Amino acid sequence: MENIDKSSKESTLIEQGFIVLRYENNNQKVLQKKMSITREYIQFHFCLKGSGRLLFNNDNYEFPIDEEHAVLLYNPTQDLPLNLKLDSNSWIVSVVISITKFHSLFSNDADHIFFLNPENSKRKFYDDRIFPPSIAVVLSQILQAKVHDSMKSLYFKGKVYELLSLYFNKNDDTDLDQCPFLVDEENVRKIRHAKEIIIERMSEPPTLHELSQEIGLSLKKLKEGFKQLYGDTVYGYLIEYKMTEAQRMLESKSFNVNEVGLRLGYSTASHFIVAFKKKYGTTPKKYLMSVSS
Repeated sequence: MENIDKSSKESTLIEQGFIVLRYENNNQKVLQKKMSITREYIQFHFCLKGSGRLLFNNDNYEFPIDEEHAVLLYNPTQDLPLNLKLDSNSWIVSVVISITKFHSLFSNDADHIFFLNPENSKRKFYDDRIFPPSIAVVLSQILQAKVHDSMKSLYFKGKVYELLSLYFNKNDDTDLDQCPFLVDEENVRKIRHAKEIIIERMSEPPTLHELSQEIGLSLKKLKEGFKQLYGDTVYGYLIEYKMTEAQRMLESKSFNVNEVGLRLGYSTASHFIVAFKKKYGTTPKKYLMSVSS
């Protein structure tokens, strides 16, 4: 694996053979990240927001990473270099750890973990799962950490250990009354629900007050929590989502400008055109013409 600068904004070397990567693409263009990773390493990729794709075999095969999903990759028979395409408005945290270091983190009785079973030491393993709110909380803390460079490695070490312990916790039905992350987890669930509500009702979204009442969270916690989890205000996120959908619908060539505006909840075509031009610097019609040419 290539050397990682301890002071890098995106990469932090926790210990030898143990690295955390923080990728944020807040632009409209796809961001590509590459790193040489050998077969002695396990990769974890957590997508807190947006989506991405892992490319393999000279870009002939793609492994998607969807929002609120965790992807685990391990192949002891073949190198898996990192070739990540991060879509616009997406956040991903990746953890790369050597199998030797990984083994040292766990006790000998952790038989439920695939890699710790001697019978599986030479078998490849890929996994894709939705992660719980407790993991979303830790990912948000890792991405938004504001710590001095001298403390960065120590801070991320604690957070990544917490992340892995939550990921491999075999008791998926933990009693919430005994869970030390109860408050944060419940808040994250409610904020995720708020996101689902505004997307489902994008044509007629509720007011912030109505939304906070529906999810059972104070207006202040809704605003602060949504900003922390998704990096934007509630309506700011909704506008970004609408514009991404508008771009996708226009590129599909299945809808004209008026149809796109109506489907996204704009009362008039002019309102949609103004919003689109503000976002992309061109009108929907010109954009449609550019993708049709």
